[in-house]
Amino acid sequence: MTLDPIYIALGACVGFIVGLTGVGGGSLMTPALVLLFGIHPATAVGTDLLYAATTKSVGSLVHGLRRNVAWRVVGLLALGSVPASAVTLFGLAQLGPHSGLMTRTITCALGIALLLTSVSLVFRRVLMAMRQAGAGRSAERTATLTVLTGAVIGVLVSISSVGAGAIGVSALLLLYPSYSASRIVGTDIVHAVPLTLVAGLGHWLTGSVDVSMLVSLVSGSVPTIALGSYLAPRLPEVGLRYLLALVLAIAGGKLVMA
Repeated sequence: MTLDPIYIALGACVGFIVGLTGVGGGSLMTPALVLLFGIHPATAVGTDLLYAATTKSVGSLVHGLRRNVAWRVVGLLALGSVPASAVTLFGLAQLGPHSGLMTRTITCALGIALLLTSVSLVFRRVLMAMRQAGAGRSAERTATLTVLTGAVIGVLVSISSVGAGAIGVSALLLLYPSYSASRIVGTDIVHAVPLTLVAGLGHWLTGSVDVSMLVSLVSGSVPTIALGSYLAPRLPEVGLRYLLALVLAIAGGKLVMA
């Protein structure tokens, strides 16, 4: 196993943007591997899922120590996402990891997930304003909606590696209006760890993970995530969010039309 400087550089770039904007690496890493480096979509998704499980484990530890995690919500999300991921992975395995139908399914799902992420970034303030509408919702209904949200995210993540970041945070903002932003983010990151690990291992079993690429990506991203997180409060967040939304929309549109 050798470290590839190109993938180390890609990991560094994605890590910096993730630290700067808080957007999940799947929204950036997978389309970059597919569109810029010509990696097969199944391999890109599988490798990125284990990359996400590794990097988000560190974030989970930090948020856990700061008590920014709603563990009950994590459990409800996982109750929907993990079984949905397992069923989705079984279906993908039946298609064949590198078949033409698999390629088209992953490419289209990735494009749609990127477009949804772009929309969630643009309308983040609208979502924040809508939070109070759910304040009177019963606890039972909120729990049911949380499990269903987890199931949807589980399907999206398993097919495209996208959905556990911006989409998950947007859903939690609406479901739990009384939670602070840091608690929402911490809960979403912790939930992403078991989901991306299960989905990543599923892709690994079908031969859709490049271990050498994975190690190179992680090596590049760890220091730059810290750097981006340090600089984030000092840069205009709104402008960065809109620029990132535009990039994701263009990439998503290209994948959907491919």
